[in-house]
Amino acid sequence: MAKNPKPATAPKHAMVLAAGLGTRMRPFNGRVPKPLVPVGGKALIDYVLDRLAAQGVERAVVNVHHLADQIERHLADRKRPKIIISDERGELLGTAGGVVKALPNLGDGPFFHVNSDTIWIDGVKPNLARLADAFDPERMDALLLLATTASSIGYSGRGDFSMAADGRLTRRGEREVVPFVYAGAAILTPAFFTGAPAGAFSMSPLFDRAAEAGRLCGLRLEGVWMHVGTPEAIAAAERALLTSAV
Repeated sequence: MAKNPKPATAPKHAMVLAAGLGTRMRPFNGRVPKPLVPVGGKALIDYVLDRLAAQGVERAVVNVHHLADQIERHLADRKRPKIIISDERGELLGTAGGVVKALPNLGDGPFFHVNSDTIWIDGVKPNLARLADAFDPERMDALLLLATTASSIGYSGRGDFSMAADGRLTRRGEREVVPFVYAGAAILTPAFFTGAPAGAFSMSPLFDRAAEAGRLCGLRLEGVWMHVGTPEAIAAAERALLTSAV
């Protein structure tokens, strides 16, 4: 069977979400924005940006709101990828609204979409490269990187998605427990945001719409994903990083 056509190259643009309030990251959040919290001597956002640079991403749009000046100063000297700040100081736009505002800077093709506080240890092949290889615009509006709830570090929730054999995703029902959690990295298309309103808006309705259309797909992360949502989780993540470097 012939494969569906795919983009000739991996996405060259990325959206990095860095505008959240980080309320669970006390005591840091009163003085340090969550993207700048150090893990293993390196700010969380630098893990993300370094991975994007390694995949050839040329431009990263970073949205800012909470303690925005600190994030801007931290990124001011970065050359790869080129940083464009999407300023949300006046209004926090939510996970989807922030991307809608940034779309003019993201081009008309698929782009990486990464939370600034996601961190993982890659397997043999970088997971962002695996996402780019697996993305098929003929049948996907979104391809999400998913970690298994059972093997992730610092995660104790009930999961986000179940995944069919062909990669199509179904959202977790209210009383369900499902095996996969969104790892905070994806490839999205501008079509995924068609009809999304301006202003503050969550990603959840767009995930639901794409899933109902059969155009929301997942890729299982190879390696170890770390949920660094609290100060206590930092130590567990640092131990995992140290072990992987041995």
